[in-house]
Amino acid sequence: MKDMMNYKGYYGSVHYSDEDRVFHGKIEFIRSLVSYEGSDVESLRKAFEEAVDDYLELCAEEGRKPEKAFKGTFNVRTGSNLHRKAALFAKAKGTNLNRVVTEALEKYFST
Repeated sequence: MKDMMNYKGYYGSVHYSDEDRVFHGKIEFIRSLVSYEGSDVESLRKAFEEAVDDYLELCAEEGRKPEKAFKGTFNVRTGSNLHRKAALFAKAKGTNLNRVVTEALEKYFST
């Protein structure tokens, strides 16, 4: 994936500030703000991995579960017309809206 790093199931963004002449990023897809920076690609990668490790260590010290990047649930804002169509389709097929959306996403990403 372009402009992203992956470590221990966490994804980190990669940005560059020409003004500050520094690479920077944050752990994406979690609510906690965990950022890092480096002067070059290697130091950015190292800072990202250290940030993930520090985040996991802090959670353990505080006795709380670290946030997962992808929990398997999310809200979709489709608008009322598409929502109605999907719900009626699910009812006609004898399934539920969650299954319709999941199957549609699976089909979309399989191409």
